[in-house]
Formats: sequence, structure tokens, C-alpha cells
Amino acid sequence: METNDGVAATGDAAPDSPVPPTPESPAFAEVPEEVHGPLPVAELHLHIEGTLEPELIFALAERNGIQLPYADLDELRSRYEFTDLQSFLDLYYANMAVLRTEQDFADMTRAYLTRAALAGVRHAEIMLDPQAHLSRGVALETCVNGVASVLAGSEQEFGISTLLIAAFLRDLSEDSALEVLDKLIAMDAPIAGIGLDSAEVGNPPAKFERLFARAKDAGLHRIAHAGEEGPPSYIIDALDILDVERIDHGIRCMEDPDLVERLVHELMPLTVCPLSNVRLRAVDTLQEHPLPAMLAAGLNVSVNSDDPAYFGGYVDDNFAQLKSVIGLSEFDCVRMAANSIRSSFASEERKAELLAGLAASGH
Repeated sequence: METNDGVAATGDAAPDSPVPPTPESPAFAEVPEEVHGPLPVAELHLHIEGTLEPELIFALAERNGIQLPYADLDELRSRYEFTDLQSFLDLYYANMAVLRTEQDFADMTRAYLTRAALAGVRHAEIMLDPQAHLSRGVALETCVNGVASVLAGSEQEFGISTLLIAAFLRDLSEDSALEVLDKLIAMDAPIAGIGLDSAEVGNPPAKFERLFARAKDAGLHRIAHAGEEGPPSYIIDALDILDVERIDHGIRCMEDPDLVERLVHELMPLTVCPLSNVRLRAVDTLQEHPLPAMLAAGLNVSVNSDDPAYFGGYVDDNFAQLKSVIGLSEFDCVRMAANSIRSSFASEERKAELLAGLAASGH
């Protein structure tokens, strides 16, 4: 279920009645001393669990009586050096242990939206990994309703319209994913679509053909991670077998000229996450990132933060690094901001409003 303006709503929660923070809710986002009119964008590739900042992890652990395996913030931060996707996932899943209650999920979501608003995000399509929480004994309703309770009022509170996407872990079975999807549909969960994430190598898109067919039959949007660590053929299979409407990452498409030509012709959105790609060693350095070549080829690329608490920055940080390190032009930044809005699943009215805002922003 979603509201007409593209904001996900949940259960009995009215769009203008978000769940208020409890008195003991920790303070999260640091507010920059000075904000210079960030570029207004839509964020299309964002894992809400990947926004758990170290300070929030410790605050939630204290609230829930959880003993963390880190002595302090510095020790936790020292583990944010990753050799590949799996080394990140190990820490990512371990830190989820602090998420126990609806309020925990709500606080995490509010923290992200607070920081995203400062980063210029005006529309966000947020992925949640329900299987990762079910495996810990957290009820489906707890994680979904906790996040959605804040998203229900996101436009009023933060100026950010939002949609919720249930992402499925590709290293688990398709039967497991189908069971969770059926439960989400049965409970009328406020999801706009489904995604496919986690360990890509060895888990091809074809493994989830029935899942995506079921989602399409239910009228849900469909996206999938492909071509980050996996080969270009995973992108092709995501398009042809899963019938996705967007490709998350997709950077390895550049190894297949015919695929690039197809993606350009179909205006297929690619949600690229530059700082994430560097942190996970998908590319060695930001200077070597294929984004400039992707833009030159005419691909429909947008910039996103993926798991910003782990990868060194939010959307504005990604744009700032792209400008300073590879000399990305203001024209290309605005072009990708427009791409992000047009590639979103927001209503046509909301897209028009966002594009008008971009045009009036002075960028």
C-alpha cells in the first residue's frame, strides 16, 4: 500500500502522524555547521540497515541491554576496512543485533532521513532486508512497521517522499524468499516493490525467477543488484529472466558493448554507488571508477549511497568526492540528479514537482 504522493503508509498510521521518538531515543545525525544548498536528488539505492552509524549502534545496544563485541567506537570503526563484499556483509549482519523493537527500526529510519534531508535527498526508495531480521527472531511486523511508521510522515517531517522496498537475500533459497513475500502480501505490508541483494557471486538472477514473477503478479515494482561483483551476464539475466525495472550497481556492463547499447536504448536506470564500489574493492580507486565512461556512453546513471554508514558517505559526500577526485562537472551532476528523479517509482505528479525543484535550485 502506498499513498498517492508516493509515500509509503502503514496500517492505521496516518501520513501526517509519524510515531514520535521516545524520550530515551538517542541523538544521531550530526548537523553540518553550514549547508550550501545541496543538489536535490532522489536516492534509489539505499539499504536502511546500512545507515546504522556507530554511535547509534552503541546507543541501541545500551537501550536493549546488548553486550557488543567492541570495546568502544574506535574499535568498531577500525573494522570498517573491507576486502570484498563478504567481509562487509559479515559486519553488516553482526551489527543488526541491536535492532530488536519497532522503536529501534523507527529510530534508525529517522536518523537516515535527518541526514538525507541535509544531503539534498527529496525522494528515497528504501530497501529493508526482512529475512536478515527474521533469522534473528525479530517478527516481520516489527521490522516493517518500525520503518514504515516513520516513512508514513517523511514528507511532512523531512520534505522527503518515500517508498519501501523489500529486498531479498540472494544467498538464501528462493523458497525462503517466496514465503516471506507471501507473508508481506498477506499482511498488506506497505511495500512498493522488491529487490535482490547480498552476496552476488554464485547466486545468479535465474535462481529467483518465481519470486519476481510472483511480485509482478502482485503489482510490485522489481529491482535487482547485478553487475557489481557478478559478470555482465547477471545484468542480462536480471532484465530477461526477472523482468526488472532498474539495475542496482551495474558497473560491469562496460565490459559488454552490446549490453551497453541495449541499456542505452532501453533507458534502463543504473543506480551506481561510487564510494561503495571503492570500499568493497569492486574498483581499486575512485579515479578508476567507470562512471565517467558510463555517462559518456549515454547510460541512465544516478548516484546513490548504498550503505552510507559503512562506505564513507551519504549522497552529498559521493557527489563531493566525484567532483574533487575525478573532476565531475556540475552539468553531469545535475544530469544524474534528473536521472534519479525520472528513474524513481514516485508518481508522475511527484516527479514533475521534484524536477521543477531541481530546475529552480540554481544548480
